[in-house]
Amino acid sequence: MKVLNFGSLNIDYVYSVDHILREGETILSSKLEEFPGGKGLNQSIALARAGVPVYHAGAVGQDGGKLLELCAANGVNTDFIARVDGKNGHTMIQVDKNGQNSILLFGGSNQAQTEEHISQVLEHFGEGDMIVLQNEVNLLDLIIEKAYERGMTIVLNPSPYDEKLKACDMSKVSWFLLNEVEAEQMTGEKDIARMPDALLAQYPGARFVLTLGSRGSVYKDAQAEYHQDIFPVKAVDTTAAGDTFTGYFLASVIEGRSIPEALRTAALASSIAVSRPGASSSIPRREEIPV
Repeated sequence: MKVLNFGSLNIDYVYSVDHILREGETILSSKLEEFPGGKGLNQSIALARAGVPVYHAGAVGQDGGKLLELCAANGVNTDFIARVDGKNGHTMIQVDKNGQNSILLFGGSNQAQTEEHISQVLEHFGEGDMIVLQNEVNLLDLIIEKAYERGMTIVLNPSPYDEKLKACDMSKVSWFLLNEVEAEQMTGEKDIARMPDALLAQYPGARFVLTLGSRGSVYKDAQAEYHQDIFPVKAVDTTAAGDTFTGYFLASVIEGRSIPEALRTAALASSIAVSRPGASSSIPRREEIPV
């Protein structure tokens, strides 16, 4: 199996604040840091650090050279990352004194995918291979269609959940990894306890991993349901927690480990990530995960 992550590569500008900015409010940031990030990049690095060879596809802008270097340094294949004119995708992230965050996203190069590039990339992949997707690049609906035509296993993190996802045929998705906000947006269900059943009712052939913050995570498919508690730590920055969870969960599944084992490993990895600042820089390596 080859694993392709077709996703975003961002530069994250992280502002340390006392509290998340409210409407009409001006406050002073105590610190500004710059980190590589983006859901796509974070998940590729998490997969690679978990031991899975991964190809990344997407695009970087004129200021995105360091992102290519970071991928290469972490063993992520960059053959399918295009260079485009203009600014790279980036975020402005507020992180408060409790480690909670608020994110403003500028698409930039991540919104520069073309049908030609997508077709050229997917020519190298086929039946039995896995494609990992998020909603931070354009033409996501086309990527799903072409990946499905080639018999790939499609994994979707439907984040951010917006109008673009309505153009996607999500019945072609095999795995959904999402949080409770995205689950509510997908199903309209507000009761967390009922979300797994609501998701399965909407897409009965899919498998779901629902992350619930301090309440842990839940796996649900047509045959089974499993719950995993968190491993409590002092949170410093939760930015890449979900991406770390995704990468380590998928890596465990690819290795043939059971779903409960995969959930536990992913929970351990994300607990380490939230105890560190930054996005991709906070993702632990395999040897750091307790057995």
